[in-house]
Amino acid sequence: MDYMKAVVFHGNDDLRFESVPRPQIINPGDALVRVTTSTICGSDIHIKHHGETMGVKPGNIIGHEFVGIVEQVGGQVSNFKTGDRVAVACVFSCGECFYCQKGIHSQCPQGSVFGGSGKLDNRGAHAEYVRVPFASRVMHKIPDTLSDEDVLFVGDILSTGYYGAERGEIKAGDTVVVIGSGPVGMCAMISARLFGAEQIIAVDLDNHRLGIALNQGIADKAINPQSEEPLKVIKDLTDNRGADVVIEAVGSKTSFEAAFRYIRPGGTVSLLGVYTMGVDFPINQHWRRNLSVKMGLVEVTHMNLLIELIKDGQINTNFLISHVLPFTEIMKGYELFENRVDNALKVVLKG
Repeated sequence: MDYMKAVVFHGNDDLRFESVPRPQIINPGDALVRVTTSTICGSDIHIKHHGETMGVKPGNIIGHEFVGIVEQVGGQVSNFKTGDRVAVACVFSCGECFYCQKGIHSQCPQGSVFGGSGKLDNRGAHAEYVRVPFASRVMHKIPDTLSDEDVLFVGDILSTGYYGAERGEIKAGDTVVVIGSGPVGMCAMISARLFGAEQIIAVDLDNHRLGIALNQGIADKAINPQSEEPLKVIKDLTDNRGADVVIEAVGSKTSFEAAFRYIRPGGTVSLLGVYTMGVDFPINQHWRRNLSVKMGLVEVTHMNLLIELIKDGQINTNFLISHVLPFTEIMKGYELFENRVDNALKVVLKG
């Protein structure tokens, strides 16, 4: 039996970098991918601390944001071959069930986030190799002109940010507030501009991250609640109405409550944050405001479009990469990312 190195969940607050059996093709729709570049996502940190309540079983390999090279394909995979460079969606789905047919691929009974469910045959990508189910629909070829880093975020955080903007139903001329200037929040800002937002306001407690959003031109105004009152600034910039769309990209009680303060009547709140605890919603205060509220796990249905936009120079997410480490140092990467050591934004692992 062949072995490989991987990050294995052994219970809450117990991740280990250890040798495990290398995955094999199980179903004819599978592909085996050698992971060449991966990164650590905020969801991985949630799993690290709360995996048991999220349905992750001890023994699961975690990680879901990656690109790689096809090593082997099953008999039903005809659109990829050994040696193809591929970006892989963080969520896999069958494409045929009730939910997939309705475009709600994240709810596919046969699907999951890589490494994120209780199925031990669903191994994640913080490993040297990963089995990709439903490979024909989950993998996307990387153009020869693009590097791994150019498309690394397409399968997760860029798709998530785009999904949040899309669900916000942003229209040309809108004012959009994004709560959270982490990687997902910044991808939401990039996407909001694509949808025609005229004014993008970033709200965060981290001045370094706010500065990046401004310097990259993805936000027009940055607000740190520790030095300014966000609601006052937002009202001043919107003729006292509030934002047309608020994208919440943190997943905390504070950010949830703030989203409903910043939104104007008739506006849309788009929730992207990962919530590991419940929050109270004072519906008596908001029912008469004619709000729309959207939430949910990302639908990775626009990866080909996003890859084309990157290829055409309309999207560039490389500025998110703050640290690059060899895969063998991934546990150091977890520490850097979680604790924001040296202003870590995205830590990239090279296989």
